[in-house]
Amino acid sequence: MTLKTLFKHRAGAALRRLWFFLTIFGPGLITASADNDAPGIATYSMAGSTYGYSFLWLLVAVTLGEVIVQEMAARMGAVTGKGTADLVRERFGVRVTTFAMLCLLLANLGTTVAQFAGIAAAAELFGISRYVAVPLAALLVGFVVLRGSYTHVEKVLLVLCLSALSYVVSAFILAPPWGEILRQAVTPSFQSDSQYILAVLATIGTTITPWGIVYMQASVADKGVELKDYRYTRLDVMAGATWGNVVSAFIVICTAVTLYAHGMAVETAEQAAQALEPLAGAGARYLFSTGLLGASLLAASVLPLSTTYAICEAFGWERGLDHRPREAPVFYGLYAAIIALSALVVLIPKIPLFPIMWLSQSLNAILLPVLLVLTLKLANDRRVMGEWTNGRVQNALAWGLTVMIGAITAALFVLPLTVAR
Repeated sequence: MTLKTLFKHRAGAALRRLWFFLTIFGPGLITASADNDAPGIATYSMAGSTYGYSFLWLLVAVTLGEVIVQEMAARMGAVTGKGTADLVRERFGVRVTTFAMLCLLLANLGTTVAQFAGIAAAAELFGISRYVAVPLAALLVGFVVLRGSYTHVEKVLLVLCLSALSYVVSAFILAPPWGEILRQAVTPSFQSDSQYILAVLATIGTTITPWGIVYMQASVADKGVELKDYRYTRLDVMAGATWGNVVSAFIVICTAVTLYAHGMAVETAEQAAQALEPLAGAGARYLFSTGLLGASLLAASVLPLSTTYAICEAFGWERGLDHRPREAPVFYGLYAAIIALSALVVLIPKIPLFPIMWLSQSLNAILLPVLLVLTLKLANDRRVMGEWTNGRVQNALAWGLTVMIGAITAALFVLPLTVAR
């Protein structure tokens, strides 16, 4: 074999590997990037503007936690070819499944409400009343998804979501104290008041989400990833979680520099938009609202659908857009109910939009341990996973994360009682 032939052979093999990786790549990056949706942006803006850089260490910790949890979900999807709800029903029975699906429904409903709150906040920054924008958005989301046009619209919404990258650019324009940022990122801190604990839970709940676990496993299972190629999916999960949380950290940094430094805690979308003024100037509100609207519409399209799929899968009801409404009444009825209820909550007069967005993520974290415990039990069951069960280090870290969330949740309810005494 000549040198030229050898070079062509190796180049061709490298291109084939790259193309194969690109066909698998996706669920990890999409799931992690979805952390920076409307409630995610609200949560990180609130954390940065209220507590400065002190939440950066928590982002480092939850990045590791997200990699561990999402990798478990992806591995279960690859090994079993089944979704989370299906495995929970087979392994734990109807009662446990009912409880788990109720927790998933509550968490996802709260997050869907937050997405419509994001739509309302973005519309008001554009000068459009929420009472016009929210009903129109609900109808648009339902029409696009049920007509099967979502895959075409998704590309447009993903482009709008790229505005989150503007926080990265803004941070370098602002030239924050990088030494202090690095120190805070590796120095854990904690405060024993309810507002702080809620903010911690919101940061955890917007990064490691119940819907993200379900979506990740279903995506990998649907792709039909073979175990011999699973290393590419693992790389996707690790890269996605890291990148998504790097952007999240820059949101915290920007709001800390522009708002926390001036004693301004974010309570409205208009205040949050000020973090982008160093980059966009007077157009900051429009850049912020564009990203908020794109992220909200994207998640509002995916979340209700993924919720109904999981619940119908758990109980064996007909599901899927290839069925007519009379063939899958529970599927379509539940989907419509989630959309309608979420929109109606946001239309309650004078309801605060920004607090809704980040408080919904606290609910996510409170309900998260239920799904984490079931996922861990499944990931360690040799009857389900064969030789692909968790290792000792992964188990120690995952159980540690679960116990930590439980302890923080307990502190949220115990501390007020202690203070009252």
